[in-house]
Amino acid sequence: MRKFKTLDANEAVANVAYRLNQVIAIYPITPSSPMGEWADQWASEGVPNIWRTVPQVVEMPSEGGAAGVVHGALQTGALATTFTASQGLLLMIPNMNKIAGELTPTVFHVTARTIATHALSIFGDHSDVMSCRTTGSRCCAPTLSRKRWTWR
Repeated sequence: MRKFKTLDANEAVANVAYRLNQVIAIYPITPSSPMGEWADQWASEGVPNIWRTVPQVVEMPSEGGAAGVVHGALQTGALATTFTASQGLLLMIPNMNKIAGELTPTVFHVTARTIATHALSIFGDHSDVMSCRTTGSRCCAPTLSRKRWTWR
């Protein structure tokens, strides 16, 4: 009998990202903070990924720095990722342009949220993701936030 575990989307995304990457650059910014926290916890516990190594989790003082770490790690041949949302994603655009221009594969895990135009906003739209269309990065997203995925 298969065992099932109930978890939220942040933990599910962090689980996949952790298992597939060698370098994970994080900058805790809500609502993507739980993804970085999960990855950091698993790394501190020594949980191996599918390559039988423990990913290097690097906490940076800014979103641009996290994107820079991803870019640098990719240039060395490592598999790298990061987690972000709203204004943080906008600060990553310069590195996204470089990464896409160099045809380097990576995944930025984005908890899509409204970009604050005059005050902080908690609304969930895709204005942050849509701002990155000109970078040359490919955007993949489920059509429903609560879509159920079954992996076999």
